[in-house]
Amino acid sequence: MALDINKLAGNHSQQLDKLKNQAQSKTEQVKQQSVQQQTQTAAQAKPESKDSVSLTQQAQQLHNIREKLNNTSSVNQEKVESIRKAIAAGEYKVDPDKLAANLAKFEGDLEKIF
Repeated sequence: MALDINKLAGNHSQQLDKLKNQAQSKTEQVKQQSVQQQTQTAAQAKPESKDSVSLTQQAQQLHNIREKLNNTSSVNQEKVESIRKAIAAGEYKVDPDKLAANLAKFEGDLEKIF
């Protein structure tokens, strides 16, 4: 009694191929489910992000200066008008010593701010 080995191997080969394909399909399904679960878990575990702002020291200084400027008194319009008339009439005299002192004081005030 002779056995046909080719038919036996061919039959088993087809069954093995079928099992491989099934295993690959199952593996792909498991991978897809795993990815979906990871995505869902990450979405659930991820806390809601909130916007935040961080100002540099320079920006904070500029903000403080703006606040100080907003809180200062307004311009004395009467004084401005009297000086404007004096200049137009040629009667306005500049005191160089007083001007230099005021400039020095202004620079000192700026150094305190910065």
